[in-house]
Amino acid sequence: MSKAKKLLAGLAGCLAIGGVMLSSTATASEPEKSATKQVAKVGEKAPNFVLKDLDGKEHELAKYTADGKIVVLEWFNAECPFVKKHHTLNKTMYETHKAFKDKDVVWIAINSGAPGEQGTGVEFNKKAVKDFEMAYPLALDESGKVGRMYGAKTTPHMYVIDRNGILAYAGAIDNNRSARQVGDINYVKDALKALTSGETVATRETEAYGCSVKYGKKGG
Repeated sequence: MSKAKKLLAGLAGCLAIGGVMLSSTATASEPEKSATKQVAKVGEKAPNFVLKDLDGKEHELAKYTADGKIVVLEWFNAECPFVKKHHTLNKTMYETHKAFKDKDVVWIAINSGAPGEQGTGVEFNKKAVKDFEMAYPLALDESGKVGRMYGAKTTPHMYVIDRNGILAYAGAIDNNRSARQVGDINYVKDALKALTSGETVATRETEAYGCSVKYGKKGG
């Protein structure tokens, strides 16, 4: 073999080896994927869950829907400015809940933040519930299992489940993505109006906005 051919063969070998090493390095550096995959899809059965609220009371989705209840899920973090927008600067959540609480609608706030992350802890959240004048339970999902199962990405991220346990709406609370002003369309309110009247939800899915849910590094 000529010197030129030997040189080319050596370079090819180096590139091949380098390619394997780069591929191995890239794979090793990828973040560990969550063990809990999103299963909630609009128009399909909402995945069941059981969570305890701050007083230790269990809330099971399947039991509520078996009783013919409509269920609203609100992903929550008291330190998020977008959550404050709808709880303190404006009373979006309070007023929407109040308008439907006597129409077989159950509203549950869920905090999927991992221990030590922003807005977590039982005592901190008990104070938030009091300060925000929340008239509905707040459940902690510290493992993040329920949040990931629903694909909750932001606080707030809203879900409305009909009496048959079907996910009827998922997305933003309203159509204004600013951190202070509310929109002129309240998607959750419109969905609840339709469901409590026996009508079809017109807008079934929107893009949620807000702060990221403070999940831990590993899946639930």
